[in-house]
Amino acid sequence: MSISTEEEKAGIQAASDAVAITLKKMREHAKPGISTKELDELGRQILEEMGANSAPYLTYKFPGFTCISVNEEVAHGIPSVNRILQEGDLVNIDVSAELNGFWADNGGSFILGEDIHGHGKLVEASKEILKKAISNIKGGVRVSEIGKLIETEAKKMGYTVIKNLTGHGVGRSLHEEPHEIANYCDRFNTTRFKKNSVVAIETFISTKSTIAETQADGWTLLGNKGGFVAQHEHTIMVTGGEPFIFTDKNGIWD
Repeated sequence: MSISTEEEKAGIQAASDAVAITLKKMREHAKPGISTKELDELGRQILEEMGANSAPYLTYKFPGFTCISVNEEVAHGIPSVNRILQEGDLVNIDVSAELNGFWADNGGSFILGEDIHGHGKLVEASKEILKKAISNIKGGVRVSEIGKLIETEAKKMGYTVIKNLTGHGVGRSLHEEPHEIANYCDRFNTTRFKKNSVVAIETFISTKSTIAETQADGWTLLGNKGGFVAQHEHTIMVTGGEPFIFTDKNGIWD
């Protein structure tokens, strides 16, 4: 959506606060020995307390209120009582929600406890690349140029990107124009970022894979070549200069 009033900006901010605070509290609560279902229930509770509705559940009837992906899972991991978190796990939590007709989206990967498996560098790379990508977005910039930047930075660090998972417009629904803000240079995409538009920018930085493939459960995504993936995401407003970050309360850059 394009923000044209202070009321609209406040609406996006409220929805963004809900998802950002939920993500932050879920990350703080995560510890070895708890199930991803327990973590998801906490997310549901926080969203409900803030008057927000889970976007994946509301929009797609996803079997959970947040997406929690662990280790080899790239995205859309289903919360389960049988998935018990362990020390050193690579965990990704993606929280999106609707509040009073406005929608926001954010996510982040992190290491649970001590980095005994060495995933920390991947997580930091994803964070750094997201920060650089967002800092280069302003009205008139080609979407493909940001994709090129993300892929170039990933290659410099020895990583690949997942090409079939993208950022997207957001605001009055979960997915809006531009529908694909890719992590690589899609030379056929001539779309430019528009000033005052709201978009969710996300990185999918991988150790091996380039495509995410849907598994038998219809939701969980795994990489086509294995390995691990880190994702970080913010909802922002495009301006004529530095973008405005709505979801900064999630603390993923702290």
